[in-house]
Amino acid sequence: MSAPAARAAKRVPAAVAAVALAALLTTGCDALSTAVDCARTAAAISDSVAELQQAVDAASNDPTRLEESLASIDQNLAELDKSTGDADVGKAVGDLQSGVDQVRKAVEGGDATPDITPVTDASAELAKVCTP
Repeated sequence: MSAPAARAAKRVPAAVAAVALAALLTTGCDALSTAVDCARTAAAISDSVAELQQAVDAASNDPTRLEESLASIDQNLAELDKSTGDADVGKAVGDLQSGVDQVRKAVEGGDATPDITPVTDASAELAKVCTP
């Protein structure tokens, strides 16, 4: 695992927790519910991105973990996309989906250790836009 990717993967869960706390302190009930749902899903995506990084690191031992991690991110993105009408969240979801698609294409092309930077960057952006 590269040092920047490891640091990014560790920062995203902390950022998501901060989002949830900020939402709790600064928004009304409806907005709070939406922000908390967004933050919760962003946290789940963050966990999936961390699992993806671990899967890339262990790809030579268990190549199926890459696809499982990508599928987990897909599922969380679909849930978030259904539950929000926010344009910024929608763009972040689209960027993250694009990153997942790039990684999946690389894996299908035989790359056992694809660059997941687009996924980690988009995940961090998603955490940011989930801040109320």
